[in-house]
Amino acid sequence: MNLIQRYLVLLLSLFVAMAPISWAQQAGPEGGVTPLDYTAISPGWSFRDVYKVPEPDPYDFANSPRLDELTRGGKLYLSLADAIALAIENNLDIAYARYDPLKADTDILRAQSGGQLRGVQTQISTLSTGQSATGGGGRGGDVTGIDSRAGGGGGQGATSVGDASTFFGTAIPNLDPRITGGIDWGHFSNPQTSDFVTGTNTFVSETSNSNIALRQGFLTGATGSVSWNNRRSITNSQRTNFNPNISSNIGINFTQPLIQGFGRSLNSRIIRVAKNNRDITDLAFKQQAISTVAQIQNLYWDLVTFIADVRGREEDLRRAEKLFSDNKRRVEIGTLAPIEIVRAEAEVATAEQNLTAAITAVQQQENILKNAISKNGLASPSVLEVEIVPTDRIEVPASEQIQPIQELMELALRARPEILQSRMQLANRDINLTGVRNSLLPELNLTGDVTNNGLAGQVNDLFQPLPGQPLEAPSAFFLGGLGNSLGQVFRRNFPDYQIAVQLRIPLKNRQAKADLAASLLEKRQAEIRLRQSENSIRRDVQDALIGLRQARAQYAAAQKSRVLQERTLDAEQKKFNLGASTIFEIVQAQRDLAFSRTDQIRAQNNYIKARIGLDLSTGQTLEKSNISIDEAMDGRVDKRADPLPTESQAAQMDVKRDLTR
Repeated sequence: MNLIQRYLVLLLSLFVAMAPISWAQQAGPEGGVTPLDYTAISPGWSFRDVYKVPEPDPYDFANSPRLDELTRGGKLYLSLADAIALAIENNLDIAYARYDPLKADTDILRAQSGGQLRGVQTQISTLSTGQSATGGGGRGGDVTGIDSRAGGGGGQGATSVGDASTFFGTAIPNLDPRITGGIDWGHFSNPQTSDFVTGTNTFVSETSNSNIALRQGFLTGATGSVSWNNRRSITNSQRTNFNPNISSNIGINFTQPLIQGFGRSLNSRIIRVAKNNRDITDLAFKQQAISTVAQIQNLYWDLVTFIADVRGREEDLRRAEKLFSDNKRRVEIGTLAPIEIVRAEAEVATAEQNLTAAITAVQQQENILKNAISKNGLASPSVLEVEIVPTDRIEVPASEQIQPIQELMELALRARPEILQSRMQLANRDINLTGVRNSLLPELNLTGDVTNNGLAGQVNDLFQPLPGQPLEAPSAFFLGGLGNSLGQVFRRNFPDYQIAVQLRIPLKNRQAKADLAASLLEKRQAEIRLRQSENSIRRDVQDALIGLRQARAQYAAAQKSRVLQERTLDAEQKKFNLGASTIFEIVQAQRDLAFSRTDQIRAQNNYIKARIGLDLSTGQTLEKSNISIDEAMDGRVDKRADPLPTESQAAQMDVKRDLTR
């Protein structure tokens, strides 16, 4: 058997002995992210899987069927529940976040190999959800400045999880088994100053070496290896008994730290951190879902508000047109000065301008909402051309039950994803500190080697004994080839044993001390940040509750003001008909009514935003919207779409959308 054949047999025997590896993969939901378990190793021999990674399926950019189910006659009849469901199924901010837990799984896989963590991102995206339009109209009661934020947003920004202390402390051994091997051949010519050793002054040799080793690290901190080495040599030496000859050995080596680097708890710390980071990404996904759902609620109610403003602008225009018509008739019969026609006509132009601005705001808000509830946004013609008709209206209840402030604060501290993330990050720091502390200790390592040796060869035809010594045949025990050499190895005819203890004591240890000191300081900072977050959440809850109470009071005042302004306008109109008032006072009363009506619309919007803000500040957004985190992760809501309104109901919901008046 030649050298290459021996080496191939050696490789094949070790490959077959390796543990089989294959990836676990399941079918994913339609339009969702395919769940791939990057941490699973299942039975069955598939060595080639060591060199590949399962590729996730391409993301399905087709909108969910719900969008078509809610569309009729070029109009999308949308309830708040369906808007939220469409966002769960189609919103790309949520779709993007679904990949983060899978990426965290790859960090667990990396940690299981003994590698450092890449870290996970927990950034909250609003790229597809966006913010509401600014509102309509210039004069006459402008619906602008509506707060599009959900309130209670402390800690809603981008964060990053990847504690730097995982890179410090006692090194973790490589936990993945690995094979190393080599093969070489060489021809060597060495002139000799004496022929005593080799029998010639020109020593020529050809040697070939083959070796293969399997190395493995363990969670106890130990490292071990099994190696197989073969050496074949042909020389022109006249003093060797065997030529060519083969020497073989199989050795087992291990090193076990006894102080620094010892223990499963210490060497599994990065695995535990990676698993905690996986939970953190789950919380980050929940936070993304909460943020998106809250913003969808804002976008929806802003659209409802803008549509209500359009209806009010239409009423203002009708009043202005009636005033113009009445004034024109009075001028014709000579009971009113002609200048009053100009004044009334100017009021009509102002009302038309305000209506156009209000319709523009509705159309802009529709585009924002379309982008938030569809995968392709305005790139899809069916989405671009459709008009959104909200089927829900803002209702301010006469009274509502609100939990005591302390209970709401405790609820928020238990439910808010960002505070739970902060607590888990603090726990990760405690885990990492074990490795940094351990690096302060001296090194005491126990090492051991067991090697079995073998030798075989053919009788050296060039053999010449030293002068004065008889020519003796070599021992038949060593005659043969690789099989004889390996037989000696496995029979352990020539064993070697070695055991050693190595001690290293640092005299200053400044690097380890600096790392530990910095890690302890960072932990104290993290504890302060956690307390700051808790204080911020308590403030968010209190501010949201105050905002809700104020919004209710403002709505009641705005509603009362609108009723009084309607009565004032009616009284002023009657006085004008009797000649006791002027056009200026009529116009002023109409404008005051428009302002009061807009104030009521704004107050309604502020109330519903305050309600959303209270749910957001207590972490109850998904629960109040009847959305489970599993539905958000799957990208599919079990609740069926709401039934479409009847033709008469749809006619009542419609508003003018024509800007070319």
